[in-house]
Amino acid sequence: MIREANVSDSARIAEIDVFSSRYAYKDILPDECLYRDLSVENRIPVHKNWIEQKRFGVYVCEDPDTGIITAMMGIGKCEDEDRKDAFELHYLYVDPDHMRMGIGSEMMRFFEQKGRENGICVSVVWVLEENESGRKFYEKNGYSLDGRDKIFRRWNKREIRYVKNTDTSSPAPSI
Repeated sequence: MIREANVSDSARIAEIDVFSSRYAYKDILPDECLYRDLSVENRIPVHKNWIEQKRFGVYVCEDPDTGIITAMMGIGKCEDEDRKDAFELHYLYVDPDHMRMGIGSEMMRFFEQKGRENGICVSVVWVLEENESGRKFYEKNGYSLDGRDKIFRRWNKREIRYVKNTDTSSPAPSI
């Protein structure tokens, strides 16, 4: 079940952030970044602030049987100057113990539906260029590179942008 996050979810969201980052970026970022700089304690106030400030929507996937939060994401209007017409997946992380169960794809469908509910049929996501598994995931979900890139300041790594037309009533335009 996907639901809007509450401040009380901040600690679990921070755990997912840290553990999935360590899993996904283990061959991309130095251990210093993943184990010294990235900690649950440091990320709790970040996620708490994002939930309280509502700069974008923060959602969690909660197992209906156990109540355990297995994934989280931040979504909202795209902040790119050239894509003010788009809906952006700011981040999506699935707990490594719950990967390959369809949770990420379920969250992608939810994200795209929220965009359509807001009258936005173009979705974007930025991915670290070196994150091959993340790139394959977005490609599997119908996203294509649009040629834009930028430096992700937190880790000084190149990100590339993927775009998808989520309008189910018309064919996808060439990008």
